[in-house]
Amino acid sequence: MSWPSARLEDCCELITKGTTPTSVGCDFAGSGIPFLRVQDIVAGTVNYLEGTLFIDRKTDDVLSRSRIRPSDVLVSIAGTIGRVGVVPNDAPWLNCNQAVAIVRTRGTIHVPFLRHWLESPAAQAQMRGSTVTGTISNLSLTQLGNLRVPIPPVYEQRRIAEILDKADELRAKRRAAIAKLDTLTQSIFLDMFGDPATNPKGWSAVSIADICEVRGGKRLPKGKEYSEVPTPFRYIRVVDLKAGRVDESTLVFLKPDIQAEIARYIVNTGDVIISIAGSIGLVAPVPRSLDGANLTENAAKLVPRSSGVYEADYLAEFLKSDYAQGQINSHIGQVTIGKLALFRIEKINLPLPPIQFQREFVRRVAEVGVQADVQKVAQSRLDEFFISLQHRAFRGEI
Repeated sequence: MSWPSARLEDCCELITKGTTPTSVGCDFAGSGIPFLRVQDIVAGTVNYLEGTLFIDRKTDDVLSRSRIRPSDVLVSIAGTIGRVGVVPNDAPWLNCNQAVAIVRTRGTIHVPFLRHWLESPAAQAQMRGSTVTGTISNLSLTQLGNLRVPIPPVYEQRRIAEILDKADELRAKRRAAIAKLDTLTQSIFLDMFGDPATNPKGWSAVSIADICEVRGGKRLPKGKEYSEVPTPFRYIRVVDLKAGRVDESTLVFLKPDIQAEIARYIVNTGDVIISIAGSIGLVAPVPRSLDGANLTENAAKLVPRSSGVYEADYLAEFLKSDYAQGQINSHIGQVTIGKLALFRIEKINLPLPPIQFQREFVRRVAEVGVQADVQKVAQSRLDEFFISLQHRAFRGEI
């Protein structure tokens, strides 16, 4: 069955976007009305409780056209295109910046149905096809309003939304299980070694310089580009450092002639990578699968001075700790904004347990990793099922 469709603007009471307070001569406040940005649109809803900015009520009067109501649908239209979130019914007075569009529907379309449709591959493809790319990608309100939305009867919209809500709930539970496994490694670390800030077990104290050489990566030569096809030469960027590991699915490739120019700037198994520009302090040990990969200039590698002194997984987990991140942040404040100098990394202090304890830690973490891999495979299958279900739902086939 194929449902009739309509333009989004024909189904809505309002489609508008926010305004940044500083553009109208106002400043942010320490508290007050939550002011939303793209990063506050998360998993189909809106986060206004943690990490948000605020404006005072006087500023909100100036920005009255972008006041947000409960059940409004928010869509990101600049930079990251197509994030979608429904404002909770119990949400307070909210406002947003110009990278977010506010969509307020009429009774002809059920809000949860619209949210699921806007997140569907069909809707996302329409948005990508309409996107204007300049310095950053942008989707205009006119382009957003011209999106073609399937319009089944409202009772069908409710039924479809309920089916997709239940399927999405399963995905959320799986993501939560994976997140718990990701935090388990730090729990094992603290259980075995104690809080490194206080070193309650009295391990020997060393600096990074005592056990590592700190070396930088290398940017691509000016005017050069990544390979458009896979090659034997992978290139690790800061964006590839995720949850304490290198995400190999997002790596880019170098052309052989370019790699030859920067062949000295590679990582090896046993090294630890730490980001030093942009998102500073992201960490990952180098696995065997990435031995010989090239490294961005926005990250450094910690190379062991001798074998058998420490395990890369131990050092990486330490560097993720609050104690280590506090040292990193203090060093950032002493240098050019947004950059961590290599010699500053050398000054980081850490407790160094005997190698046999570190190896036991690695063994336990490996067991957790096996379980995490099983959960991630299941998550991938759920995601594939959900996309198929979306496709069928909006074609009237469920």
